[in-house]
Amino acid sequence: MFLGVDYYRIADLLSEDERMIQQTVREFVDEQFMPVIQKHHRESTFPMEIIPKLGALGFLGVTVPEEFGGPGLSNLVYGIVMQELERGDTGLRSFASVQGSLVMFPIKAYGSPEQKKQWLPKLASGEKIGCFGLTEPDFGSNPGGMLTNAKKTTDGWLLNGAKMWITNGSIADVAVIWARTDEGVNGFLVEKGMPGFTASKLDGKFSLRASDTAELSFQDCFVPEENRLPNIRGLKGPLSCLNEARFGIAWGVVGAAMACYDEALSYSKNRIQFNRPIAGFQLTQEKLVEMVTEITKAQLLNYQLGRMKDEGKAKHYHVSLAKRNNVNNALKIARSARTILGANGISDEYQAMRHAMNLESVLTYEGTHEIHTLIVGENITGESAFK
Repeated sequence: MFLGVDYYRIADLLSEDERMIQQTVREFVDEQFMPVIQKHHRESTFPMEIIPKLGALGFLGVTVPEEFGGPGLSNLVYGIVMQELERGDTGLRSFASVQGSLVMFPIKAYGSPEQKKQWLPKLASGEKIGCFGLTEPDFGSNPGGMLTNAKKTTDGWLLNGAKMWITNGSIADVAVIWARTDEGVNGFLVEKGMPGFTASKLDGKFSLRASDTAELSFQDCFVPEENRLPNIRGLKGPLSCLNEARFGIAWGVVGAAMACYDEALSYSKNRIQFNRPIAGFQLTQEKLVEMVTEITKAQLLNYQLGRMKDEGKAKHYHVSLAKRNNVNNALKIARSARTILGANGISDEYQAMRHAMNLESVLTYEGTHEIHTLIVGENITGESAFK
C-alpha cells in the first residue's frame, strides 16, 4: 500500500474531507489500477473497464456542480485527485484531466443549457467519453496558426481539417473541436459517427502507452448549429481550457515523482552491494535527498496555487510556473530513480522508466517547457518574446 510522500507534513494543511478524498483515490489506484498497468503499458491500451469506476467516485469533472452530475468540489481537491491518479500512470491522469478540464469545462463554461444537460451528467459518470481537439499536425505551440476551419451553412457548419495527438481521440463519443470561422475561432461538439469525421489511433508510441492517442480528420463534416458552443469566440476559449488542464498537470506530475522516489528509496534499502545497502552510500543519499527536496517544493507550490485558484486569485502565469517547474523536476526525479535501480530500472517490473517515458511527453504537451518559460518571462518583464 502506497503511504505517500509528505516530508513537510503538508497533509496537516488539508481539511479532514480533503485528506479523506486523497486516501480514497490512493486506495483506488492501489486496488483497481496498479494490478493492470503493466499489461496495458505493454499492449498500449487503456483500461476501459476503469472508466465507470472513476465516474462513480466523482473523479471525472471534480469541480462540476452537482446539478450537472459532478461532485462540485474545489480546485484544490481536483489537484489532489490528479496527483494521486498520476501516481499510477500519466495515462490514467490524462484520461481524467481531458474529460474534466478539456471537455466538461468548456461545455460548463461556454455551452448552452441544452448542451450542458445533454453531455455533462453522462461525461461525469463515464457513460460518455470526450476528447479535445486544438493541436494540429503543423501547429502545436502556435494555436493561432490553425488551419481547421468551419464554413457557415443554412442550418449548421461544414468542418474541414485535422487535429493531432488527441488524448481519448479514438474512444471518444464527443470531441470539442476548435476551428477558424469568419467570426473568429469557434468551438464545436463533434459527435462520433457524424459523416466526414474519422478518428485514427496512433500506434508506435514509446510514451503514454497506456493512453489512447489519435488523429482526428474532418472532410466536409456537417455540424448542426446547436452543436456550436455559443458563449465564446476567439482563442480565449481553448486557452482557458488549457489553463485548467495545466493546473491538473502541475499536480499530477508530483504523483509520478512520488512513485519514483518511493520505489527508489525502498529499493536502495534492500539492495546489497559491497556488504551493505546502497542506501548507505553518499551518492545514493544525495540523489534521494534531491528527490524529496524537489517533491516537497512542488507540493508547497501546488498547495498555494490550489488555494489561490479557489479564491479566484490564480492567473495563467501562476499555472505556467507550476507546470514548468513541476514537470521538469518530476522528469529529473524519474531519471535519477532509474539510476538507483540500476539494470532493474529498465524493466517494467518497476515504475521509474515508465514514468520517465510518460513525463517526456508531459514536458512538451499542454504547452512546452519553453513556452511556459516565455509566459512567465513576459509577465515578470512586461516584454513578449512571442512577437
